[in-house]
Amino acid sequence: MKTIQLKSRFLVLIVFFLSQVVISQETEVMIRAKSKDAKFIGTSLGGARIIVKDESTGKILAQGMTRGSTGDTDIIMNNPQLRGKRISDENTAGFLAKLDIKEPVFVTIEAYGPVSKKQAAVKTTTQQWILPGKHIKGEGIILEIPGFVVDILSPQTHESIEANTNIEITANVVMMCGCPVTEGGVWDASKYEVKALISQDGTEAINTDLKVMGKPSTFQGSINLKPGNYEITVYAFDPETGNTGVDKTNIIIQ
Repeated sequence: MKTIQLKSRFLVLIVFFLSQVVISQETEVMIRAKSKDAKFIGTSLGGARIIVKDESTGKILAQGMTRGSTGDTDIIMNNPQLRGKRISDENTAGFLAKLDIKEPVFVTIEAYGPVSKKQAAVKTTTQQWILPGKHIKGEGIILEIPGFVVDILSPQTHESIEANTNIEITANVVMMCGCPVTEGGVWDASKYEVKALISQDGTEAINTDLKVMGKPSTFQGSINLKPGNYEITVYAFDPETGNTGVDKTNIIIQ
């Protein structure tokens, strides 16, 4: 009888112990990075780097890159946005984070991109509670990345140019998803302010407008400079959305 009682107590203890053990569950969270006033950042521009951290400890729970297409232009940009209606599909760029968690975790999610354009890349963050076994899929969590990607095509860095020469300044401007800007297009180049600021040895910059050419995303202007070392800063600005992008180069006028 005593042996049976001891066994019963032992079994009760085991059951109690097991009831206290919290088993971790893999929880999937779809995370996407979307260009402000444009489409998703995907494979075509190197993607966006996603990091999911436990806010209380700083531990990285998952990290990776968004992969996939920029999405459907009509659905994202042209069709009315209705509550509950998705703007992404199974091909749209995203990163499926798989978190191994035992209890509710308050996370910080970072998106940094587009990673292929370091001078334009922006980091944005959001925070949210994640519950074990409660997947967040489909549209998932979308982080917005503001700005333009601006690349100065000419003059080239540290290029030496003769004085009294007409210097052509050419820049490529696209949305953060890589989408082109064109006159009268979905992203109307004529509505953006694109300028070149030219300064010499820290002096006050002079500026010249860059106008969109026939080629998509290409803006051009010209200027004549005296001998010296110059820094050229080209910026693009959308007064409606606040999107802004910048690139710089240096030249020598002899």
